[in-house]
Amino acid sequence: MMALINSIRSAAAKRAAYNRTVAELSKLPLDTALDLDIYRGDVHTIARRAVYGY
Repeated sequence: MMALINSIRSAAAKRAAYNRTVAELSKLPLDTALDLDIYRGDVHTIARRAVYGY
């Protein structure tokens, strides 16, 4: 039972980190994002790779 709870906690923590990453990347000014080679359409992909590793 504890393994299930720990798994749920881990998944919730990762989802929260994903949401924070998407929010932060979305807030970047366009010129700064482009300087970092971040395009608006890639924000979710970048966040997913940063948090989940794929």
